[in-house]
Amino acid sequence: MNNQYINDEDSLDSINIQIKEEYSGYIGVRIDKCLAELMNEFSRSYIAKLMEEGQITVNSKAVKANYKLRDGDNIEIIVPEPEELEILPENIPLDIVYEDDDILIVNKPKGMVVHPAPGHSSGTLVNAIMYHCKDSLSTINGVLRPGIVHRIDMDTTGLLMVCKNDVAHRVMSDKFKVHDINRVYTAICYNHFTDVEGTVDKPIARHKVDRKKMSIDSNGRRAVTHYKVIEELSNNFSLIECRLETGRTHQIRVHMASINHPLLGDEVYGPKNKPFKTEGQVLHAGVLGFEHPITGEYMEFKAELPEYFNNILERLRK
Repeated sequence: MNNQYINDEDSLDSINIQIKEEYSGYIGVRIDKCLAELMNEFSRSYIAKLMEEGQITVNSKAVKANYKLRDGDNIEIIVPEPEELEILPENIPLDIVYEDDDILIVNKPKGMVVHPAPGHSSGTLVNAIMYHCKDSLSTINGVLRPGIVHRIDMDTTGLLMVCKNDVAHRVMSDKFKVHDINRVYTAICYNHFTDVEGTVDKPIARHKVDRKKMSIDSNGRRAVTHYKVIEELSNNFSLIECRLETGRTHQIRVHMASINHPLLGDEVYGPKNKPFKTEGQVLHAGVLGFEHPITGEYMEFKAELPEYFNNILERLRK
């Protein structure tokens, strides 16, 4: 572990980076440039602020932004507790698929963040459901994620469940943990398949260098995706259906990229040059099935493909 980007799980406000082996390419590089690349979850201005405040040290000594790293240097970054975000209800239109006293199923549009975070304190799904549900939201996930049981990426469209009370939230949270939920996604990916269906069973963990990415890692958590080819498209693209057995961050995107079928539009795990103008990956959470947390009745909901997705399909079918 002496050459990794370490973020101690018991102390999330302290990060250590040791400049050797894996990071030897940063020897002779300015520390501000190094941190801007390795810690891209923080802005350059925020890194500069931490440095000015003495929160970033090299070998236990404060350094300036122009300090050039040496072999074996140990960088320690102390990240202060984040300021509490004030989350306000916002009158944002919601595409509500189903609602009762316990749960809410919404069809999330492309580009909407699920819950507030630094840089996204407004315009999120949470802001919208706070306005719609008023005080009828579970409190289990605190003020930043009231009612949120699971998430889908900002640029992924489709079905997402919200729980309106703590009882429903606990029941549904347990169902997600034991994978007792039917979640089916539709995607367009690169390349035609040899086998029309298959399973990717590869563990996933946070990327050791780029903390915004996930990666296949033997030390990660088990992740299983079942895929099926729906249609072969022109220009060597495929329309596929993916059923999640587990629900890890970026699971479908990482798994499909790992077998040489990255999703169209995915600039993180796929080619940088896109043949179509898209905002992120072409991925849609189209089916959500589960037993109701209170009544026990099995319910299943479907959301049609969004317009942008169908437009791409039409072009690839021609």
